Amino acid sequence: MTDVWYAVSDSTRRQVLARVAAGPCSVGEITDALPVSMAAVSQHLKILREAGLVSMTPAGRRRIYQARLEGLAELRAELETYWTQALHSFKQVAEASYRAEQEPQ
Repeated sequence: MTDVWYAVSDSTRRQVLARVAAGPCSVGEITDALPVSMAAVSQHLKILREAGLVSMTPAGRRRIYQARLEGLAELRAELETYWTQALHSFKQVAEASYRAEQEPQ
């Protein structure tokens, strides 16, 4: 399984993911929206699928891709952890700075 952070580290993959997140679409529809080849889009989709961020459903000769809410939720939860830690650290620094300003000189 591909690491989710590796999957979103590439700007083209993020563009592919954004297109798929906007609604189910085929490789051709994604290729039409981006300045990359169909083969490149397919490779990016493979990595996004391995990371659990998109799913594929066969529809005749086409394959329809869509965002996996579960995969996106996992990514968001991990980001939320970092965000919470950053806010907590900022709060500690701000409170320490305030206390230092309040101490008599």
